[in-house]
Amino acid sequence: MDALKKVFEAKNKDTSPALVTFVTAGYPTANDTVPILLSMQEGGADIIELGVPFSDPMADGPAIQETNVIALENKVEYPNCLGIVREARKRGLTVPVMLMGYYNPLLAYGENKAIQDASEAGANGFIVVDLPPEEAISFREKCTKAGLSYVPLIAPSTSERRIEFLASIADSFIYVVSKMGTTGSSVSGTMNNALPELISRVREYTDIPLAVGFGVATRQHFDLVADAGADGVVIGSRLVSVIKNAPASKVSKSVEAYCREISLKDQPQTRPRLSTATSSASHVSRASKANSDTVKQNLLPPRFGEFGGQYVPEALWDCLIELEEAHQSAMKDPAFWKEFESFYGYMNRPSKLYKAEQLTKQAGGATIWLKREDLNHTGSHKINNAMGQILLAKRLGKKRIIAETGAGQHGVATATVCARFGMECVIYMGAEDVRRQALNVFRIRMLGAKVVPVHSGSCTLKDAVNESLRDWVTNLSETHYLIGSAIGPHPFPTIVRDFQRIIGQEIKSQLHAEIGKLPDAVVACVGGGSNAIGTFYDFILEKDVQLIGVEAGGEGLDGDRHSATLSKGQAGVFHGVKTYILQSPSGQIVETHSISAGLDYPGVGPEHAWLKDSGRAKYVVATDEEALRGFRMLTQLEGIIPALESSHAIWEGVRLAKTLPREANIVICLSGRGDKDVEQISQLLPGKWEDVLDWHVTA
Repeated sequence: MDALKKVFEAKNKDTSPALVTFVTAGYPTANDTVPILLSMQEGGADIIELGVPFSDPMADGPAIQETNVIALENKVEYPNCLGIVREARKRGLTVPVMLMGYYNPLLAYGENKAIQDASEAGANGFIVVDLPPEEAISFREKCTKAGLSYVPLIAPSTSERRIEFLASIADSFIYVVSKMGTTGSSVSGTMNNALPELISRVREYTDIPLAVGFGVATRQHFDLVADAGADGVVIGSRLVSVIKNAPASKVSKSVEAYCREISLKDQPQTRPRLSTATSSASHVSRASKANSDTVKQNLLPPRFGEFGGQYVPEALWDCLIELEEAHQSAMKDPAFWKEFESFYGYMNRPSKLYKAEQLTKQAGGATIWLKREDLNHTGSHKINNAMGQILLAKRLGKKRIIAETGAGQHGVATATVCARFGMECVIYMGAEDVRRQALNVFRIRMLGAKVVPVHSGSCTLKDAVNESLRDWVTNLSETHYLIGSAIGPHPFPTIVRDFQRIIGQEIKSQLHAEIGKLPDAVVACVGGGSNAIGTFYDFILEKDVQLIGVEAGGEGLDGDRHSATLSKGQAGVFHGVKTYILQSPSGQIVETHSISAGLDYPGVGPEHAWLKDSGRAKYVVATDEEALRGFRMLTQLEGIIPALESSHAIWEGVRLAKTLPREANIVICLSGRGDKDVEQISQLLPGKWEDVLDWHVTA
């Protein structure tokens, strides 16, 4: 921490702000990083940010994301980053080094151990992109004890109240994000004209040094940031380009030359600084005496036990607060619900509760009922949430809607409501899902929406979520992210649940009208978990009703070709929320598999994580083959073609019915229809599928 303070003290006596450079550890190769750090120092870098690789860096643009992918391919993770710092120190690196990255690798390593080992390796502190305030307070205290600095980030969208809080926990400097969006820059890029105003806003609350980043590529940019009043200038993506374009044998020399071009090292500093900041020797946060307990209490979002939260880049924070306020206001407003219910005819609500007599006969046990969400407009439960959120977006004055989709049903539902309300619509979809869900892609485009295939990562749902978040953070002012499942940062899981709980409410009233009592069990498939939490929620307090979620077992739990997050995952942070995730021991998100695109996701809604840990709900798996058998059973016994996602629940519902007495009743949420999956199944099972799926295999 002291080393960082000395840098700014020295630079404030100079005519130029500190140069802060960034490189991802392990890029372009594991052996290149130490020489790059030394060349940055030789080129005039005053502070170095060493990027800790993460599989899903949602705040970063394509350039930084590519470095993360390559670094992980090179087997460089958090322990290797510490080794790089140790080696660089041995070879003469003296400038301060900040470890910069995402929270989950630190959480997986062990927070206390991560901080202590960083101190021992010779690092000077941390910049954690997605650390929320409750963890930030605790994390900072641990850093301080270890002699390390914790550096908060402030964005153009950050509110005055939150600037005050972030300033109160800063100890060496604050990272100011110069403009909205993800990381990335170009030589021809322009700086934010409102940067002086942003710096002035922050100065109202602190005299701590401010280092400004995002979009800096040239010495001209550097001077503009200096003239705006910054104490430091951060350059990252442009350095990635320099490294990428340099011959393998000249990477270090190219980095040094570029840094000298920016720092003007060994050249006379002739231009005066326009910053009026006082000497950093007296830099003390004017907000440092703010009541952290009060701030913490006001900022903490609701959680489900230990799960939930808002682990997001700073730029998203206040947009989530705005969304939460709009949601809470709408939930209490009879006029909002009146408008929502006025579209029941459009949505085809209430959906029917159907007694599946042939399926019941096949099981030979409990009576099986199907909640027919497949009969909704657009063919699934997704229309419930899409309609609710489009009305929220109207309240917020948003004109552009973005969404992610896996199986395509949420994309279709979102495109449908956007067509109905005349809003621009962009749907992000993994390239693999675009291939296997071609029919829904065509439907989305017919409705006037744009489909953007995502080619990064596993090219599936998780990568579509990443791209949606990157779009949202870049276009917050006019865009609403209409998230499709009960995932993501608060308040999204709660919003989605509140619009999907109509499923459980109707089950309660409809079954009571049929048999005069509650079901003995309700069963639903679980990927992110929107149809399941909608089915379960109104039964949580009904202790005699079993809640059973069915995950995608893929090719079986003995290997890694599955999507059974609750059955095989561990608690971690992914896509802005703490929940169960499928991750490597080092905290990297692993690729998943399911025959059903909608269940092919390595996370799950935080409320499901809480229901699992509390024991209130039970989560089981159905393999790809079992899902296909469930698909065939319902198709040929009841004449109802289910979605492959719902087929997982059908398989488990029939299996469960066999174990219960005839007087028992099970309700299965039939979340969607299977038109979208017929072509895929025909390709998987060419010829006579009856021969492939033996009818007599026990469910």
